[in-house]
Amino acid sequence: MADDVQARGPKRANGVREAEILGILQHAGRALTPGDVTERLTDGLTYNSVVTILTRMHTKGLLTRTPRGRAYAYAPVTDDAGFAARRMRTVLEERPDREAVLARFADGLSDTDADLLRQLLGPQQ
Repeated sequence: MADDVQARGPKRANGVREAEILGILQHAGRALTPGDVTERLTDGLTYNSVVTILTRMHTKGLLTRTPRGRAYAYAPVTDDAGFAARRMRTVLEERPDREAVLARFADGLSDTDADLLRQLLGPQQ
């Protein structure tokens, strides 16, 4: 069994694997098949495991997929900043008191970030 684990690489949390694969897809600049992703991984994750992770990420809405030959080619739905914004929005939507969450968030911003946020929100009327 230890040899089997060594052949597959060390066990990692799903979030770590997803982040690793997402990074590969973001840096590729084009949609990749599971075989393409497997070739770019450095720890020997199996093709079937990569297919499972890609499918899970597609189901979560993190990736698009288009048919390519007998497989699908996967691409991220947004860039890194877009994913961070989605995570922030998800956290906000999960809380019943949006005003309190936004107030705490704003209180924790540096002066520079607060100025940038004001600029992005546009002029007050």
